[in-house]
Amino acid sequence: MHILLADNHPLILWAFQALLEDIRPGVTVRNVCTPAELREAMAHGGACGLVLLDLQLGAPGEGYALLAELRINHPEVPVVVSSATDHAADVIQSIDLGACGYLPKRMSTGALADALRLILDGGIFVPPMGLPDPLSTRTSLQPAAGTGHGEAVPYQTLPSFETLGLTPRQADVLSLLLQGKPNKEIARRLGLSVETVKDHVQAVLRALGVNSRTQAVLAVSQLGAKRNGPAAVTPLR
Repeated sequence: MHILLADNHPLILWAFQALLEDIRPGVTVRNVCTPAELREAMAHGGACGLVLLDLQLGAPGEGYALLAELRINHPEVPVVVSSATDHAADVIQSIDLGACGYLPKRMSTGALADALRLILDGGIFVPPMGLPDPLSTRTSLQPAAGTGHGEAVPYQTLPSFETLGLTPRQADVLSLLLQGKPNKEIARRLGLSVETVKDHVQAVLRALGVNSRTQAVLAVSQLGAKRNGPAAVTPLR
């Protein structure tokens, strides 16, 4: 598997690469540091199985534009956002633009490794909304500002689809929906018509009690946060 890391901080690049190579031996990791290098790598760097995009890459606000550009030009490649923050607004906008996951850099190394394993296995990771920032003085990729440090709050992964009461086909649709796939891509992957996919999407939204894809991702993440222990989304095979 080929993974592209897009981040302008050398230490973060090194840490992500070391962590990915440790949890998935044999993976090929390439690093880029600017938006131009990212575009060049995506256009001419060969097949890519995953992009890990720093939301702060480039000029202020450019990370969102890059995310939208990747989802339009390379809809088959999943994109996971990494960021120095876990502000709800950043998480929501990233998911709304098609990211299939959001990794705050201030997660502990252990929690980050668990999240990356889930993502590499085809799952989705979104931090729960409304929880304090998880701070770790020695195991965080992103050092906490100041001298005071809070107690680490563990991140939860997402629940299994069985808890949502969905049919197997609806679960397949939700799995792809959570990965930011458009209806046409979902239809192609599942061998369905676009109209049938639209019907399944509406059924999934009703089951979750939400009105949009972004709300669906956040609703599923909140279900994970309410459980006593971590649980993973069953990836689509």
